[in-house]
Amino acid sequence: MSQGVTTRPEGSGQPLSEAYDTALLDLDGVVYAGGSAIVHAVDSLAEARAGGMHLAYVTNNALRTPDAVAEHLTELGIPTGADDVITSAQAVARLISEQVPAGSRVLVIGGEGLRVALRERGLTPVESADDDPAAVVQGYGGPELTWGRFAEASYAVARGLPWFASNTDLTIPSGRGIAPGNGAAVEVVRIATGAEPQVAGKPLPPMHRETILRTGAKRPLVVGDRLDTDIEGAFNGEVDSLLVLTGVTDGRQLLAAPPQHRPTYVDADLRGLLTGQPEVTEDGAGFRCGGWTATAGADQLELAGEGDALDGLRALCAAAWTAAGDGSCELDGGKALARLGL
Repeated sequence: MSQGVTTRPEGSGQPLSEAYDTALLDLDGVVYAGGSAIVHAVDSLAEARAGGMHLAYVTNNALRTPDAVAEHLTELGIPTGADDVITSAQAVARLISEQVPAGSRVLVIGGEGLRVALRERGLTPVESADDDPAAVVQGYGGPELTWGRFAEASYAVARGLPWFASNTDLTIPSGRGIAPGNGAAVEVVRIATGAEPQVAGKPLPPMHRETILRTGAKRPLVVGDRLDTDIEGAFNGEVDSLLVLTGVTDGRQLLAAPPQHRPTYVDADLRGLLTGQPEVTEDGAGFRCGGWTATAGADQLELAGEGDALDGLRALCAAAWTAAGDGSCELDGGKALARLGL
């Protein structure tokens, strides 16, 4: 990763699948949405894998086990083994195991993915605050998780037990739209107790550590759709990142991104793994990419030219991020984005 404050998306003269040995891929919003594969995902991943790139799937969703995730991906046409899946449940289970005695009981507020990960670390999942747990762990439990589970966590945390969360994503994409994520559930317990959990998932270091330990990646590329988890996680891990626009991040959010949320590369979808990335250059007229030139005006971002919309977005990012420096760009980019259809 380049040093200092990132002021523009980088170019790459070779396909990203050749420049990096391992793709650390987020799932929701990148590979699939709900139960269906995102357009171009299956073919793009197959071509990257055939070219020698190791594909690893890294998710903050602690609900499903690695076996279940691998089975789902395989059903979608993406052959995957359980060892290729890294979850925030695994990261938080390792974190807990380092702080409580071996064999300890842990109160689980979440799904089967958490229980399996805890057992992998020699810990015993329990269901009640009255089961003498040594810690409490909270992870996404799906739409069927009942309100009483949050109360159970609150009772235990209020007694002074250490509290852990797999992740704090406030939302999660689904086939029907954006739904509340584990972060929303964590807020319920936080409000009830006034406590703060230890968090393992992206963008925090425990998740990056778990990913590198399990994949052995030497030159990884983080691929995600969220600035505040995937891209910030890559920033914290000092590795490069590719933002794909198939999930929750839109053009306005990207232009306003502070340094820790600025991806190395930007592309429409996973086809971006298979190509080089165009360079953004600067001259007296502004920031150029493809047929577009972007500049920062007094109160808005300006865009001139024509060509591929993504090139225009890359040029706008360079203008916005340079104007913002180590802050967040407050210039209006709405008119320019509308011209790009973004």
